Amino acid sequence: MVKPNELREGDVLLALEDVHMYFGRVGALAGVSLEVRKGEIHSIIGPNGAGKTVMMNCINGLYRPQKGNIYFKGQSILKLKPYERAKLGIARTFQKIEVFRGMTVLDNIRLGRHIHLKSGIISGSFYIGKAAREEVEHRAFIEEEIIDLLEIEHIRHRPVGMLPYGLQKRVELGRALALEPELLILDEPLAGLNLEEVEDMARFILDINEEERWKVTCILVEHDMGVVMDISDRVFVLNFGNKIIDGTPEAVQSHPEVIKAYLGVEDLYATRR
Repeated sequence: MVKPNELREGDVLLALEDVHMYFGRVGALAGVSLEVRKGEIHSIIGPNGAGKTVMMNCINGLYRPQKGNIYFKGQSILKLKPYERAKLGIARTFQKIEVFRGMTVLDNIRLGRHIHLKSGIISGSFYIGKAAREEVEHRAFIEEEIIDLLEIEHIRHRPVGMLPYGLQKRVELGRALALEPELLILDEPLAGLNLEEVEDMARFILDINEEERWKVTCILVEHDMGVVMDISDRVFVLNFGNKIIDGTPEAVQSHPEVIKAYLGVEDLYATRR
């Protein structure tokens, strides 16, 4: 097992090895292998039904593949439950927003800190000693780091269900960041956003990946080819559960099977403009 302080920029952080996932007779993933290196933005693209979300569900533990293995920092995580993988440093946002609509922005983000709470039942019940100190520390991290990064100070006390869709996406991202992950899985973070919101979200992703305070490795599942090609270090193309190519954006854009299966001539031209 590779210890966190031994893992350097460019080392393999996450590895999928010959992963197969079936639903009855339908094969969602057919022997998929992938290496995500520390410090990069590694995008996963493919047509609808290609197996992208299934692949993400296998990584964070919602699904367990019938064959193959998944390694995080050199350790097999195949038998670990989702919350155990979260403790190791894997966080996620979802294709369909998963927020607590009746709770405030702050309270939604605070939920992401639960794995870092170490106070006992007694101090937590009476809010004394260690529990009180922890609360102050976690509140400072959320308000000074996450809320500032995502520019949501003005809505921090509002119920999430009353917010526009684009701001709800930011709240879900904030909750994932509250885990202080080493690996962040972003499942279609740009879906349903207008042009200004897309630009903001792309900027947040780059900040999370590049800023010294965060330096989070990202897996990005996305259909917006312009953004994918602009911000990704590597791009993995999936089609009907099979890998077509895993390479640089330039290599992916020029690959004939990718053009035929997914990009198309018009979309390819759009990504190069």
